[in-house]
Amino acid sequence: MERYKEIEKSIIKKYRKEIWSRFIRAVQDYELIEENDNIMVCISGGKDSFLLAKCIQEIMRHGKIHFNAHYVVMDPGYNKVNLKKIKENANILNIPIEIFSSDIFKVVETLDTKSPCYMCARMRRGHLYNKAKELGCNKIALGHHFDDVIETTLLSMFYASEIKTMMPKLPSDNFPGLELIRPMYLVKESSILSWKKYNNLDFINCACKFTENKDKYDSKRNEMKELIKYLRKINKDIDYNIFKSLDNINLNCVLGVKKDGIYKSFLEDYKRK
Repeated sequence: MERYKEIEKSIIKKYRKEIWSRFIRAVQDYELIEENDNIMVCISGGKDSFLLAKCIQEIMRHGKIHFNAHYVVMDPGYNKVNLKKIKENANILNIPIEIFSSDIFKVVETLDTKSPCYMCARMRRGHLYNKAKELGCNKIALGHHFDDVIETTLLSMFYASEIKTMMPKLPSDNFPGLELIRPMYLVKESSILSWKKYNNLDFINCACKFTENKDKYDSKRNEMKELIKYLRKINKDIDYNIFKSLDNINLNCVLGVKKDGIYKSFLEDYKRK
């Protein structure tokens, strides 16, 4: 059996509970993929986005929903070694990628900013939306997973003084008709790492020159990763409890809520009682 078929089999069989079932549940529960969708699957070169691409291929092959997918790699300025690695992995996994270039790394390097990762992410998003429009897509699929959701929640609480999270799908404000979806929303990073190790796969990480010096750019997200890792030792269900709390907010016991930029204090209803 060809190697890519063995890898596909591992997703459906060995990691059925940890990866495949969670992927399918997210797609169904959050209505992420619908009939006749034209989806641009974004591949950064890392483990998460490559696994996303394989799961998309599998649901196209075995699912009941008919849709189209484009597997796109944006090159923001990768060095030759990393770009070669991405092409090799696409070949190993039998994913027909399309690569298009941008100068994001070069531009961010000229900016005087304390948050190069934030600026890079914003610029990447704009290029991806434009590419999706060019391809006639109505959805963009990203490889964010369960741990990304939990980390984003804690980051918002600790550093932005608000409770919000990374949503499973999001309509674009600047590109009408385009929607961002996250089919890996319920898949834990530990499962992805296990799948990677089991199949003896090697992917690039961020591949960004700004994060090569880890001591200088030890991001707040890494800080959250370490915190969650510590909390799991105290309570193995801590990440699930954080996740579930976002789907179980008791509005009778919060000081205030904000929707569409408009704030409402609990006092507004309290005074009417």
